[in-house]
Amino acid sequence: MRSEARLGWLLVAPAVGVIALIAIFPLGWTVWESLHMHELRMPWLGKPFVGLDNYAEIAGDPRFWAALGHTAFFTVTSITLELVIGLFLALAMNRVFRGRGFVRAAILVPWAIPTVVAALLWRFMFESEGGIANAVLVDAKILSEPIVWFIETGTAWVPVILADVWKTTPFVALLLLAGLQNIDLSLYEAAAVDGANGWWQLRHITIPLLKPAILVTLIFRTLDGFRVFDLIYVLTGGGPGTSTEPVALYTFNALLQNLRFGYGSALSVVIFAITFGLAMLYVKGLGVRLGGEER
Repeated sequence: MRSEARLGWLLVAPAVGVIALIAIFPLGWTVWESLHMHELRMPWLGKPFVGLDNYAEIAGDPRFWAALGHTAFFTVTSITLELVIGLFLALAMNRVFRGRGFVRAAILVPWAIPTVVAALLWRFMFESEGGIANAVLVDAKILSEPIVWFIETGTAWVPVILADVWKTTPFVALLLLAGLQNIDLSLYEAAAVDGANGWWQLRHITIPLLKPAILVTLIFRTLDGFRVFDLIYVLTGGGPGTSTEPVALYTFNALLQNLRFGYGSALSVVIFAITFGLAMLYVKGLGVRLGGEER
């Protein structure tokens, strides 16, 4: 038994070493950096150890809390829409019909487009009063006159959320489709024999058995949502003012514009702690393991 255990450790040692090199070591270094005052604008100060001072500054920084609120709003809104629309698309793609392969491939096209390209596309549609979005909405009588989307906080979020939902919903649908294909069709047949309608089957069969896929989707999309940067950087730059600035963009500004490496590292550690905590809450709240069994 000991020789088998030793062999097992030897076999996994390369993978453990790679994980330690590319994940654990950078995280540890970031934590260590966050405990120092490291400002490249004032190199003569050196790199003194300041303990938790950077974290105390974050706790009292209103711009950080505003950025955290923006990130939470973006994450909750986009994930909610993506789950609803993604479930509808997954249910549609799970049915047998002619051309299903082509439809599945076509739905994935937005996900394959680079985020910066997608952001530029949506900025082009919403940027000016004569843009495509204004023309369509005015013709449809939804708007009485064209508006400038990026000068008001409320309207600036519209293209940001739409761009993220348009690009990422295919990914969500793909994950949910994988979960749907693992559900035994005999369960639906038995429910139909007992007189259950489609809505009952969705609530009592489909969604409960999709919990593992939903869990994976929530974890992936929450991690993506809390580190969103490129989409908002290209679309709004965090504006107007800082009203659409997420924590990732705030961290970028602290690190690479203000050159506050200690403070920026502390922000990175806080983002990691928040996303890790949310992942654990999802696992506890949904009561499933990633392998699929109920707790």
